[in-house]
Amino acid sequence: MRVWLRRNKIAGCLIGAALLTACATDPAPPPDSPSPTSTTPPAAADLAPATVAVDPQLAQAPFDEPRQALIPAGWSMSVFARIPRARLMAWAPDGSLLISQPSAGAVLRLQPGETPPRQTTLLEGLDQPHGLAFAGDTLYVAESDQVDAYDYADGVATARRTLAADLPDAKSADLRGAYAHALKSVAVGPDSSVYFSIGSTGNISAADRDATPPRASIMRIPPGGGPAEPFATGVRNGTGLAVAPDGSLWTAVNNRDNAADPQTGEVTTEYVNDHPPEAVARLTPGRELGWPFCNPDGGPANLPLIRDVQTNPDGDRLDCAALPPIEQSLGAHAAPLGMSFTDDVLPAPYASGALVGVHGSWNRRPPRAPEIAFFAFDNGELADQQTLVGGFQSDDGSRWGRPVAATVGPDGAVYITDDYADAVYRLAPPGR
Repeated sequence: MRVWLRRNKIAGCLIGAALLTACATDPAPPPDSPSPTSTTPPAAADLAPATVAVDPQLAQAPFDEPRQALIPAGWSMSVFARIPRARLMAWAPDGSLLISQPSAGAVLRLQPGETPPRQTTLLEGLDQPHGLAFAGDTLYVAESDQVDAYDYADGVATARRTLAADLPDAKSADLRGAYAHALKSVAVGPDSSVYFSIGSTGNISAADRDATPPRASIMRIPPGGGPAEPFATGVRNGTGLAVAPDGSLWTAVNNRDNAADPQTGEVTTEYVNDHPPEAVARLTPGRELGWPFCNPDGGPANLPLIRDVQTNPDGDRLDCAALPPIEQSLGAHAAPLGMSFTDDVLPAPYASGALVGVHGSWNRRPPRAPEIAFFAFDNGELADQQTLVGGFQSDDGSRWGRPVAATVGPDGAVYITDDYADAVYRLAPPGR
């Protein structure tokens, strides 16, 4: 497979000031009666309302008035920094926190120790940098059109080399500006393989599967470099991409909108509200997740894949029943974004598991709430979703925040980005 060689520079799905991903260019469902299904996932333990602590220097809107989050009892949550449209994160070997800003084409460096932390620009002039990952002193950055590696030392990234170029984004000639999911994520496996996501161009754009490189896929660059090749396919928008403590690769997927009820063939709010679930899947070489011909159904765990009656009416495009079940799920339209694993750092019941930033729905009625979700991880399996942090959405559906990602820091606290409130939070267990 050839290496792709074009530089492209346009935003993927930047909606207004902060809605970045699931993507509001897709049409809303028809105005039928709202589903009575609950939009609140189960809690991992007792969650309690707590006022988010804010230093006066950081108290601009929405923190110009008190904000309450739902967090584990006895924990605390504070505004750590204010970063416009903060997205994904990675902890550097020197203890600084790197944060991507796709909208600004930059990667920022935060140095803990002061309030607010010292902030500098590590990289700028990039094409929508999103995913960040470290392997030793090597920093990997996923731009919308390429994946790069840098040497990182003393707070400086140098010796840039491009590992995969000419990746599709909205300036790709064949797409003519139509690209809903241009932002890409990156992860590094224990064998030094580099994995990155390529989202679909739209909601049900089946031509993505035959593109070069294939869109709606997770790609793999082998150890030592070389052409990127498909690792998993049928992955509509696998923004969540992370390596588990046992070395397995997982993705959290934004699945399609406006799926028709397989019993009636009609698109109704009642069905769309809760179908299809968002997949959380373990990836293995050649794994097929079915999009756009198959959708996960049921759940929350071991979800079978069923035929999409709009794109695969006769079942001849893909045999959905032959595909392995999806390991875990989130509610339909939850919009999972950043994903990371923690292992034996946080207190029980959060000691080992996956943290997923849930952005919340843009088109569900009533809207599915944003949160930080937690999936306990044991013996290579993820348990059912639980809420670690909630409270970002009011009963009327209005929101003051939309988390993107969460990762555990070297101090044993959880750091959370929010591209709606333009904030980074610090969620601390007792005594930390």
